[in-house]
Amino acid sequence: MTDTPDYKDTLFLPQTEFPMRAGLPQREPDWLARWERLGIYDRLRAGAQGRKPFILHDGPPYANGHLHIGHALNKVLKDFITRSQQMMGRDARYVPGWDCHGLPIEWKIEEQYRAKGLDKDAVDIVDFRQECRRFAEGWVDIQREEFKRLGVTGKWDKPYLTMDYHAEAVIADEFMKLLMNGTLYQGSKPVMWSPVEKTALAEAEVEYHDKESFTVWVKFPVVSATNTPFFTPSGAGGELTEEDKAAALAKQKEPEGASVVIWTTTPWTIPSNKGVVYGADISYGLYEVIDTPEQCWAEVGERFILADKLADATFARARLTEGQWRRVADVTQAQLQGITLAHPLAGAEGGKEEWDDPRDFRAAAFVTDEEGTGFVHCAPSHGMEEYELYRDLGMLPQVITYNVNDDGRFRDGLSFFAGKAILRDTPNKKNKDNPWEGDANAAVIDKLVEVGGLLARGKIRHSYPHSWRSKAPVIYRNTPQWFAAIDKPLDDGMGTHGDTIRARALESIDRLVKWTPQTGRNRLYSMIEARPDWVLSRQRAWGVPLTCFVKTGAKPTDPDFLLQDAAVNARIKAAFEDHGADVWYTDGFKERMLDGLHDPDAYTQVFDVLDVWFDSGSTHAFVLRDREDGAPDGIADLYLEGTDQHRGWFHSSMLQACATKGRAPYRAVVTHAFTLDEKGMKMSKSLGNTIVPEEVVKQYGADILRLWVAQTDYVHDHRIGPEILKGVADSYRRLRNTMRFMLGNLDGFTDAERVAPADMPELEQWVLHRLAELDTQVRKGYAAYDFQGVFQKLFTFATTDLSAFYFDIRKDTLYCDGPNSPRRRAARTVLDLLFHRLTTWLAPVLVFTMEDVWLSRFPGDDASVHLQDFPDTPADWLNEPLVQKWAGIRAARRAVTAALEIQRRDKVIGASLEAAPVVHVRDAGVMAALKSVDFADICITSDLILTPDPIPSEAFRMPEVEGVGVVFERADGQKCQRCWKISPDVGNHKHPGTCARCNTALG
Repeated sequence: MTDTPDYKDTLFLPQTEFPMRAGLPQREPDWLARWERLGIYDRLRAGAQGRKPFILHDGPPYANGHLHIGHALNKVLKDFITRSQQMMGRDARYVPGWDCHGLPIEWKIEEQYRAKGLDKDAVDIVDFRQECRRFAEGWVDIQREEFKRLGVTGKWDKPYLTMDYHAEAVIADEFMKLLMNGTLYQGSKPVMWSPVEKTALAEAEVEYHDKESFTVWVKFPVVSATNTPFFTPSGAGGELTEEDKAAALAKQKEPEGASVVIWTTTPWTIPSNKGVVYGADISYGLYEVIDTPEQCWAEVGERFILADKLADATFARARLTEGQWRRVADVTQAQLQGITLAHPLAGAEGGKEEWDDPRDFRAAAFVTDEEGTGFVHCAPSHGMEEYELYRDLGMLPQVITYNVNDDGRFRDGLSFFAGKAILRDTPNKKNKDNPWEGDANAAVIDKLVEVGGLLARGKIRHSYPHSWRSKAPVIYRNTPQWFAAIDKPLDDGMGTHGDTIRARALESIDRLVKWTPQTGRNRLYSMIEARPDWVLSRQRAWGVPLTCFVKTGAKPTDPDFLLQDAAVNARIKAAFEDHGADVWYTDGFKERMLDGLHDPDAYTQVFDVLDVWFDSGSTHAFVLRDREDGAPDGIADLYLEGTDQHRGWFHSSMLQACATKGRAPYRAVVTHAFTLDEKGMKMSKSLGNTIVPEEVVKQYGADILRLWVAQTDYVHDHRIGPEILKGVADSYRRLRNTMRFMLGNLDGFTDAERVAPADMPELEQWVLHRLAELDTQVRKGYAAYDFQGVFQKLFTFATTDLSAFYFDIRKDTLYCDGPNSPRRRAARTVLDLLFHRLTTWLAPVLVFTMEDVWLSRFPGDDASVHLQDFPDTPADWLNEPLVQKWAGIRAARRAVTAALEIQRRDKVIGASLEAAPVVHVRDAGVMAALKSVDFADICITSDLILTPDPIPSEAFRMPEVEGVGVVFERADGQKCQRCWKISPDVGNHKHPGTCARCNTALG
């Protein structure tokens, strides 16, 4: 017997240098360096001239620390968008930016000072601001490299910074537009204040966490009742005599007289109390204590006015049980209207008459009987509802107090409590339940006990506002601040969408902006609909100052209080353009700005700084409007940030732009939710469950992190962790193998091989149909920012339609057919069409891998997949009848391959080519479809018999493939030593051990 030749070298096996192992962590930096050398971003801009711009305006991250996973998700999503929009034919510009001013940076510099034993206030303010600037510059450089390492493209060599001189000049100019249009005013109202950071905070700078608070039930004695006694005995009717009225009034002044009881979770506000309010629709009663247990602050005979619905709970908190108190009278609304109350500390020895004036007592709409006592104590300096009540009554001068300093301590001179701190400067780690608790609450409670003003006390755990920077609780504190009036009519010629800031914002939200998801619209709308005026000022050093002057000695309500002069404003802006905002703090600046225009001595310079949200809210002006690569009309196509930015950047940008340009600065808003760990827990360093982007990149490469983003339903809370990343890496390997197969089998492909679609076998035409379908789906998905949908469709196509079906079937053709075989040429033509589409469709997601794939086929010093557009895909590739036909063929194939898999599992055969099954097909249409193709090739068997005969009982069936049964039979003949198919004709040809097909291929 003659030895059969080894035909391995005659096969057209895949040839590619594209490595099986990606080695992304080691190789990705080389691509980054290459892109920088090629200037890819700038080349795209040059090549896109004349295209319609697409502007995704970058929400500025804060320049004060390494990136966390939320940063990575955000920037990668933005990169998906800009790259896909560019490849769909737009001029997709992306200018990254940073927020550089504000408390977080100032806080870090102060910490450095404290560590060195230095006093910040002793340092020249310009020197201090320069230190803040250097700190921000350092972190901008660090974060820029971290973002670039993720493969994010953009104008990295010229980002926008809120601390650039031009940016500071524009921010000041935008502020001065408020000064000139009359929306700016100075007011004194309670704002959220951080005693730890000593500044006012915006809602966007606050996050809510559980906190333990003291609760107290405090007695406010009734000291007078005019006209009508304050109670009517239960069941009594008719008029009381004058003698009865006098007796009642006298009784009320006795120690055992009645008290109104209030409940509060902020005992420290009691010294600032100016009144008590009740509900106009609440039922009240007079209650009397008839017995007391030990350790009870109530005394027998004491009487309390309470909401009837809350009396039981109140007495329970006072340790009084049923039978130890009784309801003795109704208290009507008319009777409540005649009552005057005393402060519980009135007449206290050493009180310096701080609290001796009667307290106001009236009805208020915000009082309910859902919790507490049905009465609310009012400290208008520390609560917005109370403030607004007395503001509307015109009584603010009588009720506003200034008892709390900026460090959260009671002012000097306040009886009993001077110097007591509401919150500590640093947390007390021993007090795990309430680590920031100062000594003010305890001092107030102790004093109330001493004077007999306390009925009960306790503790409550509730959601409470905290500074997101220091993580310390905040308080409401009345301070003079600068505000933008959002309901003041504007006569600025920009009233197309409304005449006030609020009206313009609500109109923009409803009619001018597209929201993804739609719930974002509802969230921002409700926030702006209900929000108060915008607090613009901060009592800090690092930021853009409120560039205005006030008339010395004038009141904020005086018409000439603010200096409104366009010439002065122009000087200020020019000075900021040349020297930055630091110039505001240099000696003689006021004099230079007012020289020749106004008497400098007649005006006082304001030194508060702007809320940093005003800075970032103004970016539309100095980025979208002023830059050459900005938006033609100054309006972005898209803002994309986390859902927390509905109260942050989306919100401030909306208000600021509505005030200065009359509408929203964006046409669409996309929001992503929060990233949790694998168990659905919020990430926390203390829990040890944080995922750091840098570590993921070191272990897997940036493309794996990007692929995780693409597989994420980002509009809802989503998860990441070691096991999830392993799954992502597995998906990546499968996709990489698909791309490697195409590269290997396209080796040497030229246009001369190309076959027209009409001349291709049906299987290739089916693939073209799928490509045409995908082209529409991919473009729609990218346009809708549905990256998860895009990737799922492409991944399913690559792994199921291609690797598990088309490639599996055509491997034999590609490896074994002759070079001029029409079937092989058609397959290679389809591989080429697949290659151009899959590499470009996936390039916005897998930026490094698709560059590797592209360069493996099209090497060149200037080559890059990122300089390509998505190729046009002919609509006439769509062929619905063919797809329906092949749906039946694929179903029948599944039945055959499942039947053969059982034989492989049982080791009856080693490969499907050893089989020649008999396939029983009941449906005549399906039978015709199967007979029209080489179904044995489709099933990767050496032979196959189709029969309409009834399905025998021993046949294999799949429940989901109705009317198909498979009976296993072995293939007849010998194994071809070249293609391994078994055929009776093997050995009967020129070339030993070959089948007819392989003999022809060998020539």
